[in-house]
Amino acid sequence: MAALAVVFAIAAVIAHSVVSAAVAAADDASSTAARNFTIASPPSPTTSGPVTYVFGDSMSDVGNNNYFPMSLAKSNYPWYGIDYPNREATGRFTNGKTIGDYMAEKFGVPPPPPFLQLRMTGKDVLGGVNFASGGAGILNETGIYFVQYLSFDEQISSFEIVKKAMIAKIGKEAAEAAVNAALFQIGLGSNDYINNFLQPFMADGTTYTHDQFIRLLITTLDRQLKRLYGLGARKVAFNGLAPMGCIPSQRVRSTDGKCLSNVNDYALQFNAAAKKLLDGLNAKLPGAQMGLADCYSVVMELIEHPEKNGFTTAHTSCCNVDTEVGGLCLPNTRPCSDRSAFVFWDAYHTSDAANKVIADRLWADMMSAGQGGASAPARVGASSPAAAPSPSPSEDY
Repeated sequence: MAALAVVFAIAAVIAHSVVSAAVAAADDASSTAARNFTIASPPSPTTSGPVTYVFGDSMSDVGNNNYFPMSLAKSNYPWYGIDYPNREATGRFTNGKTIGDYMAEKFGVPPPPPFLQLRMTGKDVLGGVNFASGGAGILNETGIYFVQYLSFDEQISSFEIVKKAMIAKIGKEAAEAAVNAALFQIGLGSNDYINNFLQPFMADGTTYTHDQFIRLLITTLDRQLKRLYGLGARKVAFNGLAPMGCIPSQRVRSTDGKCLSNVNDYALQFNAAAKKLLDGLNAKLPGAQMGLADCYSVVMELIEHPEKNGFTTAHTSCCNVDTEVGGLCLPNTRPCSDRSAFVFWDAYHTSDAANKVIADRLWADMMSAGQGGASAPARVGASSPAAAPSPSPSEDY
């Protein structure tokens, strides 16, 4: 967690300076572009948080899948959004706000808008963007039966489109400075298990042992993070997997209604491998500051001790859809009367109330670790992006 605290601390500290640096760089190419960039960043005169790019799955999706007419992974209908402002079903897979929404509030910035909502010629490309898509995984084959969605590789390609639009608007040097200073939040991996490896009709579960599957995930993630690094990403916060064996859709598979320990073990093994990967990339890539967020411990605390955190129920979903096909809160379901008392909204996703507690805990842990690790070396700026060597394939993962 200390490494992750450094990622967030550095991103917050340079939030103001990067704006002036980017504008100064853009002045060389176009004074008009520089003025446009000043208007777009920071998000408002009273905010000081970093520009944030979000990559992920349905836990982070804020509406990208709404733009896919054939997508089977959508939540732009009741009862989703019942506790969101104006009771709007935005495409978030919860009854209110996501963890990312609450983290954005702590940074003092608006939640980044969905990528597919952007106008590529407008100044909105200069702010944060959310590329997350319900159904996505680290592997391209994950979520294929959702028909339309943005895989992680496609999300990275979408970011590349945004960066090209930034360059066209403010120039290459200013765009590079802005991207180097931005915070990249990534939350992926659960679908690779829940909707791939653990599904009997998906080939990966029969083709690979779990050790082989983790190597496949980490090798793929290694390539993807290096690709993001090549596009300018320096500060990366990767969300570790939560205790997947405890989500309602998995509990119903056990004989006693308890968490599936083998699935939780998978999550812990993946998290350990992901941390090793991130540590290795930090050591190899100049300027890289990548950290793992311990979501596992935070969510497990809510599940094992719901009453300590203001909840009454952590074993089943508010919508009572644990055994339903799809496990979502469709319009014909009946949500629980006290939505704030449930950790889980549907069979897969945490509730608005839980998301707020999770964000509070992650933030507090990072701030605490940051204070304790204030002397940790800040490698951002160790070398300029232009001088950084091209990342080579890793032989350690």
